[in-house]
Amino acid sequence: MTTKTNLEWIFNDSPLPDPHGYGERAVKFIRALRHPKSDQPRKAFQLDPWQERIVRRIYGDTLPNKQRRIKTVFMLIGRGNRKTTLAAAIELLHTVGPERVPQGLAVSIANDRDQARLTLDEMAGMIAVHPRLVEATRVQSTNNRITHEKSGAQYRAMSADAATAHGRTPNFAFVDELHEFRKGDLYYAITSGLNKTPGSLLFIATTAGVGQTTIAWDLYEYAKRVADGSVVDDSFLPILFQADADADWRDEQVWRDTNPGLAHGYPDIDGLRKFVRESEHRPAQREVFKRLHLGMWLDGAAEPAFDLAVWDEGKAPFNLVDLEGCKVWIGVDLSKVTDLCAVSATIEMPAPANDNTYALHVRSFAPEEGIRKRSDVDHVPYVLWRDQGYLTATPGDTVDLAIVEAAIREMCELFDVQEIAFDRWSARQMMDSLAEDGLPVCEFPQNLATFAAPVIEFEKALFERRLVHGGNPILRWAVGNLVFMEDASGNRRPHKAKSIDRIDPAVAAIMSTGRAAANASVSSSYVNEEWANGLAFA
Repeated sequence: MTTKTNLEWIFNDSPLPDPHGYGERAVKFIRALRHPKSDQPRKAFQLDPWQERIVRRIYGDTLPNKQRRIKTVFMLIGRGNRKTTLAAAIELLHTVGPERVPQGLAVSIANDRDQARLTLDEMAGMIAVHPRLVEATRVQSTNNRITHEKSGAQYRAMSADAATAHGRTPNFAFVDELHEFRKGDLYYAITSGLNKTPGSLLFIATTAGVGQTTIAWDLYEYAKRVADGSVVDDSFLPILFQADADADWRDEQVWRDTNPGLAHGYPDIDGLRKFVRESEHRPAQREVFKRLHLGMWLDGAAEPAFDLAVWDEGKAPFNLVDLEGCKVWIGVDLSKVTDLCAVSATIEMPAPANDNTYALHVRSFAPEEGIRKRSDVDHVPYVLWRDQGYLTATPGDTVDLAIVEAAIREMCELFDVQEIAFDRWSARQMMDSLAEDGLPVCEFPQNLATFAAPVIEFEKALFERRLVHGGNPILRWAVGNLVFMEDASGNRRPHKAKSIDRIDPAVAAIMSTGRAAANASVSSSYVNEEWANGLAFA
């Protein structure tokens, strides 16, 4: 089964609104263009039916005052479907064609300079084979600029340097591969400029991305809600070529449903077949195929340890106060005090839900200094998570362990603490401090033998739907990044070196949940007592 979310209008002959003829006008202009790689007579531009329907829908649907109804287009489409070529034609429509505005500005933006130049180079090539356009325009490739001499309308290619975008007021913007944007600065600078211009249009075309912490994901989610009718926004046009999560990625009909160009010879189907054959025994490449060619948005690691769709079933909220006095097991990961630390509390749920069901409360900590830079590096919204209360930012450039210890002590006061499990590395002083006050501290060595049972118990609790985590976004991100190391006996432990991003909150959660599931009733093993899967200080 394949999802073509509300795309019937692209593939059928249903009438499209065009009360003022602007859709027909746009199609005529694009058909009059030429392309250097075209095999049509006189190198005529190949505007295929699916593309024509999209153009007519965007430009033909106008309000009674002749203003455009559609202000934003979000198109999710697989690689090789000539989105850049279509975008170049639309950019020319706004730079030299009937949609141009005297002294107006049309832009294309991308994450890096090479990607940003793709549209410019495509436009320049189309101009070079069309004598009338050569006369009418000035192409300045070194300045990433094309100007329509008579009207002063201009096109510019821009990469993710927001400083060059602030203050500009484009009337048209094409955003290429939004999923690659590490920061939202350029996007917001351009869209704020568009909002100042009457009749402006934003066209976003992207392949599917990875993770749920980017601006691309936010817009994709919004596009899905508009497409399924849960949000009513007739100024936003979602065009989502994507396969269902359970679709057979080997099925060529699925490929055709999600790649409209295949009916017209692109992308190369033999190339796709080769890609799929190679992916049969290469899971990481298989995920790449699903993302780039089937529109499947990935959650995190190429070979994720856990299905995040299952994880999301446990996002029901819970109130810590309602759980006061319940048994709790705490896992602490202090692996990087210069970066991200985590404390996880696995709380035994009271009756009637106490059949080995746990509430998972995870607190993450990071240094306040450099938090915005860290967001850019990790491509996640640490500042937002801080403001939402999921992340505690401690003063300075390292995590203040006194604040972490205070958080642990707060949990011990609220709950009936059974164990506080630490990786001994970098935690000795805190362990001593807590143990001196009689708190049940134990060591949790970060090795395969110690992690083997906790990983199994965490996985079992997850798949049996016995974990309630409240939808903590940092924890979800970390779980999606998890990759395991496995030995010949099948023992597994989190592998930080191979995980694609931070996993510290997930590691702490495995520690605490593993100890809870073991239901250890021994006293503190801080003083050389053996406990379930390893030794405390030997």
